Amino acid sequence: EVIPVPPITPVPLTRPWFRGVVNVRGNLYSVIDFAGFLATGYCAGGEQARLLVLGERFRSAAALLVHRSLGLRNPVELHARALADEKPAWLRAEYEDAAGTRWRELDVAALVRDAEFLSVAL
Repeated sequence: EVIPVPPITPVPLTRPWFRGVVNVRGNLYSVIDFAGFLATGYCAGGEQARLLVLGERFRSAAALLVHRSLGLRNPVELHARALADEKPAWLRAEYEDAAGTRWRELDVAALVRDAEFLSVAL
């Protein structure tokens, strides 16, 4: 589910990319700043920022904070890129569109089991 960002309650003594927790319809979710987790900067928030709430089927009460959500992409418009040998287990594939923008396909089940993703304490 993709939703606007509700107020985030910070949690002390956690990594900088762990932004805190949010209440979504009475359920608490951990908020991971995905750009921070990837070490590519941090999400500044704003009107376009969104939370990608991970589904219950993954048995993880987590949400990814992203700069913006662009919707679904037509795979026919994308060209597969070669992945690095040392890629994270949760990175399923990488693509590039005609404009040169890179797109990543995530294996969400692998992401929520990733040791780094689960290690939020300092």
